[in-house]
Amino acid sequence: MDLAVRNVTIIDGTGSPRRTGDVGVRAGRIVTIDTEGAGDVGDATTTVDGTGLVLCPGFIDPHTHYDAQLFWDPTGSPSNLHGVTTVVGGNCGFTLAPLSPGDADYTRRMMAKVEGMPLAALENGIDWNWQEFPDYLDRLDGRLGLNAGFLVGHCALRRRVMGSDSVERTATPDEVEAMQALLDEAIAAGGMGFSTTLARTHSDGDGAPVASRWADQDELVALASVVARHPGTSLEFASDGCLDGFSDDEVDFMIRFATAGDRPLNWNVLTVDSHAPERYRNQLAAMDRCAAEGARVVALTMPVIVGMNMSFLTYCALNMMPDWGPILGLPLDERMARLRDPETRRFMQERAASPDAGVFARLTGWDTYVIGDTFAAANEGLTGRRVGDIARERGTEPFDTLLDIVLADDLRTVLWPGATDADPESWELRRQAWEHPSVMLGGSDAGAHLDRMQGANYPTRFLADCLRGRQLTNVERAVEMLTKVPAELFGFTDRGVLREGAHADMVLFDPERIDSEMLTMVDDLPGGTSRLFAGSVGIERVWVSGVQTIVDGRPTGSLPGTVLRSGRDTRTPEV
Repeated sequence: MDLAVRNVTIIDGTGSPRRTGDVGVRAGRIVTIDTEGAGDVGDATTTVDGTGLVLCPGFIDPHTHYDAQLFWDPTGSPSNLHGVTTVVGGNCGFTLAPLSPGDADYTRRMMAKVEGMPLAALENGIDWNWQEFPDYLDRLDGRLGLNAGFLVGHCALRRRVMGSDSVERTATPDEVEAMQALLDEAIAAGGMGFSTTLARTHSDGDGAPVASRWADQDELVALASVVARHPGTSLEFASDGCLDGFSDDEVDFMIRFATAGDRPLNWNVLTVDSHAPERYRNQLAAMDRCAAEGARVVALTMPVIVGMNMSFLTYCALNMMPDWGPILGLPLDERMARLRDPETRRFMQERAASPDAGVFARLTGWDTYVIGDTFAAANEGLTGRRVGDIARERGTEPFDTLLDIVLADDLRTVLWPGATDADPESWELRRQAWEHPSVMLGGSDAGAHLDRMQGANYPTRFLADCLRGRQLTNVERAVEMLTKVPAELFGFTDRGVLREGAHADMVLFDPERIDSEMLTMVDDLPGGTSRLFAGSVGIERVWVSGVQTIVDGRPTGSLPGTVLRSGRDTRTPEV
């Protein structure tokens, strides 16, 4: 054997009860699992004592935006530190290929706006020296620390075929046919399927709706039909229904779209909040209706609450509050003047509390906001304090207190909204959602919104919660949801479980310690830019194809990852 892990607690990803034994690896595959004490593993070049530790399959993150970061960080950090061995990129209709000559600047600015990737990092970390989707995949092949598959994004296809018209009008039949040909070429080269967005929150660097939002349903269905011709593929999309709840017309479209592709369709992200149960019920009912019509549509949901910082200075989720965008989009002096105006403040509060806020209503717990970094002398000593406590001391309303604080800092104050959905009722709804046949864990957005949020650490946080926190499910089921379930949705071959013949993508962790470190800001991006980062706790080792990539929570520098290509590394998933 190249590797033997002995005396370890094996949780194999199938949901079966844990067992103790030895696991042997040769040439990147698991070749034997001995739980009978027969000694079949034999001698090995490297032996690891797993006493007191858990060995499980590598975690699979189905919704990332590592499309750019992997060029300057082939390890995919911090996902790799948290036991993730496979990621799916190209989500929400956003990919970096195909790319026309001269369109790199437009694409960079779009990704900076819509996915929160620092523009300087995109300008300095990538040479943008490709055009076709196969070229893009080839550039990553052989230089990854984890496995990565990429959907083909609608916005890139539209931009390549229609140029600037892609954000001005619907496509002609000839243009749709040209997009189909490009998609066909991209999937034949290994693209994992097709992704798109219709969500109102997605605008390009010029503030216009991104290209896919200009498409009609016939165009989307025509592109989905290309996916049906290729084995081992899937569909992904985002829409307003993912934010607010689905209308009957949107459900009709999902059925038509998934049926045309004859593949599973997944969307991001199902948020669960006991204060808005009607949205949750609507979205699950939509999934049930799709299933009844023979379309497999799967909602991604996060098993942890992802902290997200905000600012009234830079574009963030606060801009998505109803009618807040025009106010927060004003030049700084005008914006500050409006925010000082009592009538504007009352208007903003009323609109934020209206049904139009949808999923963003979870940001309206003004008293629960925690003050982060401050910059003015007037705000000295406020860092780490709750706005509600400060408001009581000052005898002011929480929303007014919040605005007074940020205005004193010329709007630079870093804010950490408190979660309105951390109550026991919301957690019970989440527990129920995890057992729904059309719900899957995921939605980290890893690689995106780098200075605002950090969801890549959800596997370790979730396992810590299952082992030592709320314990809403057992660890065997938790591991299954992090491994086998996403592997089956995408049709990954020989991944997501520990069994003889499977790829040796494995995580060894200490069940007494596994967790995430606290978030911190690190300056390690190209162009001198920063990101939120959290290392892991209790991740002893990670292997990708039998090669150690993490030891004691630190990267080894090895790059054994594979660009996963549809058909070669996937089989057609069940619909």
